[in-house]
Amino acid sequence: MEDGHPSTRTKRLSKKLSWLLRHGATEAGLPMDAAGWVAVADVLRIIEIDDATLDELIRTNRKQRLQRTGDRVRACQGHSDGVPVTREALEASWTRYTAERAWHGTHVDAIEGIAERGISARARTHVHLAAELDSVVGKRANVHVMLGVSIPALRERGLDAFEAPNGVVLVREVPTECIVELRAQTKRARAREAELRGMFGL
Repeated sequence: MEDGHPSTRTKRLSKKLSWLLRHGATEAGLPMDAAGWVAVADVLRIIEIDDATLDELIRTNRKQRLQRTGDRVRACQGHSDGVPVTREALEASWTRYTAERAWHGTHVDAIEGIAERGISARARTHVHLAAELDSVVGKRANVHVMLGVSIPALRERGLDAFEAPNGVVLVREVPTECIVELRAQTKRARAREAELRGMFGL
């Protein structure tokens, strides 16, 4: 750390660790269980760091994506479909989300597609949502629009919502009918707000 900010080396190692635990386990030959847990010893060997450095990377991770318990470590959410996790095991390791609303931040150009098809996880196991409008976690960079998702409406359609240890809200998909609010976040989005709301019948 330099002047309270992560060093270039720390940033590089943090990105490498996040990639390994979220996307690269299969490619790296890293044994991983269905909830994303791997052996600390394997991670230290693959990334070529020591135990203290691993703890520092976990502590300084900006979105608190990484968890360690004893001799195991994992990314608590954000896995690609290509790693050996299952949706069921991940969901069993999270807590059930109990609030009635969560938020999805997106780009104004994506709104038409979302209005037609809803929000899918694409190459990830789950769609990431934020618990609050101003959340750091669960929200993409360069957000133009925040879409309010009704959790009761999701459950009416047989979809549940979960919260990872770092506060990210996760669902398997968001049907268009479950989007019940739209808030413009930028000048460009505000100029089209009525049009964008109309796409969802709001």
